[in-house]
Amino acid sequence: MRNPLATGTLVLAAILSLAGDVHSQSKPEAAVTPPTPKTTAANPGADITGIWDGMRGGYDFASFSKGDPPMTVWGKAQFDAAKPSQGPRGVSLKETTDNVYKCFPPGMPYIYLQIFPMQIVQTPKEVIEIFEYDHNVRHIYIDGRKHPEDLTPTYNGHSIGHWEGDTLVVDTVGLNGKLWLDRLGHPESDQMHIVERIHRVDEKTLQVDFTFDDPKAYPKPWNALLKFRSRPDWDIMELICEDNLAFESFEK
Repeated sequence: MRNPLATGTLVLAAILSLAGDVHSQSKPEAAVTPPTPKTTAANPGADITGIWDGMRGGYDFASFSKGDPPMTVWGKAQFDAAKPSQGPRGVSLKETTDNVYKCFPPGMPYIYLQIFPMQIVQTPKEVIEIFEYDHNVRHIYIDGRKHPEDLTPTYNGHSIGHWEGDTLVVDTVGLNGKLWLDRLGHPESDQMHIVERIHRVDEKTLQVDFTFDDPKAYPKPWNALLKFRSRPDWDIMELICEDNLAFESFEK
C-alpha cells in the first residue's frame, strides 16, 4: 500500500516536473448478456481486473504519437493555436491553454496519459475503469447493447465492448471534442471514433492498442499503444483537482 503523505508529495512534484519539461440518458436497446470470460492458467488475459500504473518510456505519457501525426487543415490550425505545457512547444502553467490545468476532465483518451493509476473492475454487464485522477470513472458496456442513436456528447464518450478471446475490444463514440487528444496539444474533434484492444501481455503487464479515427482532425486513422504495470499492493487514493496546489498556483 502506498503511503498517502509520501505519494501526495511525489504526485505534486511529478506534475510540476512534467509541466516544466516541456449518456445519453436514453434507454439502451434490449441486450443479451454474454458469458463472462473464463480465466485459466493458459489464458490469463481474460481477467484484466486490478490496479494498473502507466509504464514510463515509449511515448513518455505526454502523447500517443512519436512525432506529429498527419493532420487536416482544421486539425493543424487547432494544433498550431494550442499552447501545451510539455513537449518542444511547452510553455509555463500560467501560459498554457491546456484546460486540464483548469480542472476540466481530461476525457478520452487523454485520461490514460495522467500520471496516476487506474483500477479495472469487471462485471457481467460492464468493465469499469476507475482513474485515481480526480476520481474519473469510465463505463464500458459489454452486455450486447448498441450505441444510442440520440447520443449526447460527453468527455468520455459512450463505450461498448466485447471479448475476442482474451482481448477486450472497445468501441467509443460520442466524444464532445472540447479538449485535446494529449498533453502536446494534438486535436480531437466531436467526430473522433476510438477502438481499443485491451489485453494482458503477461501477469504483470496490460497493453492497450488504440486506433484513432477522426476525419475532421486527421486525414486517415492512425494507431498507438500504451502499457501498464500491475500494482496489486496499491489502492486507488482520493485526488481532487481543485485541492491540488499545483493547479492553484498558476491561476493566481
